[in-house]
Amino acid sequence: MSHVTPTFLDLVRVETRLYNAVGVRLRAEHGLTLGQFEFLQIIERVDGCRVLDIVSELAITVGAVSKAVDRLVAAGWCVRLAHPQDRRSSVLRLTPEGEEILTAARPAVETALASLTQSVPAADLRHLATTLTTLRATLEAENLGQPG
Repeated sequence: MSHVTPTFLDLVRVETRLYNAVGVRLRAEHGLTLGQFEFLQIIERVDGCRVLDIVSELAITVGAVSKAVDRLVAAGWCVRLAHPQDRRSSVLRLTPEGEEILTAARPAVETALASLTQSVPAADLRHLATTLTTLRATLEAENLGQPG
């Protein structure tokens, strides 16, 4: 086994455990899944956000994103509007309720992550963040890891 394999496996397990732990807190406090939180953040941040923007950012399938967006619409947290230049596409926009739940949920996510990572020195977390940003940029630049 290469020296990278154990690191990769640790990375995956840590991500899964952090995701689940934060998700439990978010659901308990706000009735929102971490996946929904991520979608709402992307819709808020990306001007003229479309389903394909979320697909590209999260590297998941169009079908999965479309179904998840349908659930956000049903919850009243976002709307689909006709794209001004492409009638075959929709633009996603948060509703006032979506903006409200996103704003309310952010502190819960930040607090949970701070608590879960408190045993790691701040300098190590900054170094990890830099490393992951570099690795992610490399993968995205080469269009690797997108669903087939």
